[in-house]
Amino acid sequence: MVYLLIFISAIFVNNVVLSQFLGICPFLGVSKKIDTALGMGAAVTFVMALATLLTYLLQMLLNRFGLGFLQTIVFILVIAALVQMIEIVLKKISPALYQALGVFLPLITTNCCILGVAIIVATPEMLANKLPGGADPSLWTGLWYAVCTAIGFALALVLFAGIREQLSMNKVPKAMEGTPIALLTAGLLAMAFMGFSGVVG
Repeated sequence: MVYLLIFISAIFVNNVVLSQFLGICPFLGVSKKIDTALGMGAAVTFVMALATLLTYLLQMLLNRFGLGFLQTIVFILVIAALVQMIEIVLKKISPALYQALGVFLPLITTNCCILGVAIIVATPEMLANKLPGGADPSLWTGLWYAVCTAIGFALALVLFAGIREQLSMNKVPKAMEGTPIALLTAGLLAMAFMGFSGVVG
C-alpha cells in the first residue's frame, strides 16, 4: 500500500516538474514532438534510477569518512558519467533518437531534476518529508520514489509535447508564438495537476 501511495504522490500530487519546478530546461526544450519527449522521458527514467542507487551508496561511503560536504560534486560526476554511457548506447542502438535529442541529451547531465532527486533520496530527513503516509526512508522506498518521480517527469513531458503538437497546427496570435504560448500551456498543465493535491496525505 505504501508503494502505491508513493507512486500516486510522486507522479500526480508532487510532480517534479509541475509542482517542484525541477527539470524545466528539458521540459521546455524537448517537448515539441511526442517521439522526442518519450525518448527523453525513458532516458531520464533510466539515468535517475541508476544515479539514485549509486549516489545513495556513495553517500553512505562519504558519511563514513566524514566527506559529506563533497556530496554535490560527487553526485554531478556520477550523473555525468551515466549520461555519457546513455549517449554512447543511443548512438549505436538508435541513431535517429540520438539525432532527435541532439543538444538536449547532454542537458540530462545538468538536469536539476536528477540531481535533486538523488540528493533527496540520499538524505533520510528530506526523503521522509517527501514520502506519504510516514513511509520508512530506506534505499528501496527511495529508489521507488526516484523511479516514480522519473515516470511523473516523463508523463508531464509527453502530455506537454502532445499539447504543443496540437498548438502547432492551430493559429496562435503572433505575440504568443513560441515560448510565450509554451509557458502559458505549462502553467495551465501545472494548474490541472494541482487538482490531485489532497489525494494522498
